[in-house]
Amino acid sequence: MDTTASNMQTGTHAQLEILGMTCAGCARRVEGSLTATPGVEDASVNFATRTAHVRYDPTRTSVSALVDAISGTGYQVVAPAKPAAQEAEGDAEAGPDVAEQRDLRRRLSVAVGFGLPVLILGMSHGTLGGASSPWVQLALSLPVLTYGGAPIFRAAWAALRHRAADMNSLVALGSGAAFLYSAVVTASQGAHHDSQAGHGPAVYFEAAVAVLGFVLLGRLLESRARVHAGEALRRLRGLAPPRAVVIRKGREAELSIDQVQVGDRVVLRPGQLVAVDGTVEEGESAVDESMLTGESVPVPKEPGALVFAGTLNTAGRLLYRASRVGRDTALAQIAAAVERAQGTKAPIARLADRVSGVFTPIVLLLSLLTFAAWFLLSPVETRLAEALIHAVAVLVIACPCALGLATPAALVVGTGRGAALGVLFHDAAALERASRIDAVVFDKTGTLTEGRAHLDVVIPTARVTEAELLAVAAAVETGSEHPLGKAVVSAASERGLRVPRATSFHATPGRGIAAQIDGQTVLVGSAAYLAANHVESGDSLTQSLAERGLTPVLVAREGVLLGALGLADTIRPEAASALMALRNLHIEPVMLTGDQPAPAHRVAAALGIQRVIAEATPEAKAQLVRSLRASGRRVAMVGDGVNDAPALAEADLGVAMGTGADVAQAAAGVTLLRADLRLLPTSLRLARATLRVIRQNLFWAFAYNVLGIPLAAGVFASLLGGSLSPMVASLAMSLSSVSVLLSSLRLKNMAL
Repeated sequence: MDTTASNMQTGTHAQLEILGMTCAGCARRVEGSLTATPGVEDASVNFATRTAHVRYDPTRTSVSALVDAISGTGYQVVAPAKPAAQEAEGDAEAGPDVAEQRDLRRRLSVAVGFGLPVLILGMSHGTLGGASSPWVQLALSLPVLTYGGAPIFRAAWAALRHRAADMNSLVALGSGAAFLYSAVVTASQGAHHDSQAGHGPAVYFEAAVAVLGFVLLGRLLESRARVHAGEALRRLRGLAPPRAVVIRKGREAELSIDQVQVGDRVVLRPGQLVAVDGTVEEGESAVDESMLTGESVPVPKEPGALVFAGTLNTAGRLLYRASRVGRDTALAQIAAAVERAQGTKAPIARLADRVSGVFTPIVLLLSLLTFAAWFLLSPVETRLAEALIHAVAVLVIACPCALGLATPAALVVGTGRGAALGVLFHDAAALERASRIDAVVFDKTGTLTEGRAHLDVVIPTARVTEAELLAVAAAVETGSEHPLGKAVVSAASERGLRVPRATSFHATPGRGIAAQIDGQTVLVGSAAYLAANHVESGDSLTQSLAERGLTPVLVAREGVLLGALGLADTIRPEAASALMALRNLHIEPVMLTGDQPAPAHRVAAALGIQRVIAEATPEAKAQLVRSLRASGRRVAMVGDGVNDAPALAEADLGVAMGTGADVAQAAAGVTLLRADLRLLPTSLRLARATLRVIRQNLFWAFAYNVLGIPLAAGVFASLLGGSLSPMVASLAMSLSSVSVLLSSLRLKNMAL
């Protein structure tokens, strides 16, 4: 039982890995059983990943009750999974996927070994084996049904006990009917030849064994393709090394990764992988973080720098103190976020869910109608056989496996590819929304620019000196998280100024900040902020700085203007190419900033942005996003600060620019794991490609059934000179599922 539990706003989340599901109907039945469990608030079961995500009230139910609910529907919950490091170190053969494939190979070997002679005898129509041929076929078919097809018949029986029907029901009914009919005919007619035809009785053992053989082959191919689809997630989980060198009692000791504790001092030598997250205390090196963020250039590390589990130390020896271990590391959180996203359902999947929910009963009805029609219209001597064979073909070809795999398979591959590129989709709905974006709203500072503003000029009035002006401004900005405030404090520190103590801070987001210094009120902020607080006009200073392309920050004390600071911010080097890529996707970039108009327009002009809103408060940013959506635009908002939170919430898609360190705190629908704007168009292209593959999968899955069922029923028999046999129908059914998986796997190598 692989369970991951965490406190959520409305309950506890549990993730359960399930074995035995073979179609979308299985997943739907498990989901229904979980939803009906008292205390369960929400449940989602993903057929492609074989996982259930359940949110429940721990005061009313428990994980063991959830496991019982799943077991009651006839499926298995896997034993506790090993940590990633142990999996890498231990026996790879122990995985449930490998065990499943081994079991399928054994059953398929029996089906082929015993079934192939049955096919040869059956297709010879009595020319081989003579009168004893039906009895030989009966004997050879028994191992195929009792061993090869045993899981299918068991699952069908479990579904029947729960008054449900799924793919296993259709296959078991089809192959079982063909076998029982043939067995009864063989037993009743014995070895006597038909006096007119000169052959033994008409039997269809080859149809029964072929159906089971092709279904087993399809499941084996599906299992392999599913393993490839989840490769990105497994690679993420396996990045952390299995062991680490820790200093204990003054000596180095090599420990298992699960023995490392927060506060331990960990030794990291050149060429080694970082074991847990931590802070460098000694040494200098460069660490390759590409496996975590997609950034190819190694990042310099020195005392005070952060290192993350799974990254590679390339040069010097480092000694760092562990700050996060186990499930708390950035690597583990990213893997968990990817897994959660793969376990959710995109809105586009609802159509497939609704169709597959009624599909099996409809197929059973169509099969009965096909049987009745052929029984009534066929010659008396062959009507039972003709009716049976066409009804079986309808049952087999109509299995909705491809329909159930169409959406989740593509989502698994798409979200895994995103994680490898440094893009984290927080759920399937976010990925679908990202595919429809046609306008992107950017904050300026820290998003389009590097966010590391520097003080360029200090302009005092006659009332103060340059040093006094800067010191007063730095006192008010102490503790500020805004890039401009940090730049002011940093400049004062670099100049060695004595900064007075400020108290009673009061910030107005997007405008400015007020504080008390020696009993006097000091304001630091925009011209509009000072004007709102009845300070004399600073327009001339503002205009002078704006003409130079600088961001003006005005300073006033007791209602009197003291001067202005001119700050500059550098445009991100990749911003121009990122915005060009967005325009090539027919997406309009919009700049929305609380900064002054002049510096905002300077940055916009350099990047080719036509629409700019400056001096925007957080409420104004949110209002602009609302107005864009009201005009019919699908809007993404890219921001990195508290000021952007209302706009991020209003947008169709919130995009956070973060790092592996803070990925767990990101509330946006998409997180770019490194501060590189080029990841934004990449993420949108990936989302579009994933949705395109999903639509193609759904189209072909629907088309397959729309065309296949009439062919199997014999509707076009007179035009085509025949109809699909159960053997061909089972092959087509298996290949349809495999084709959907292969189609989804294209996303792994698709150019973005």
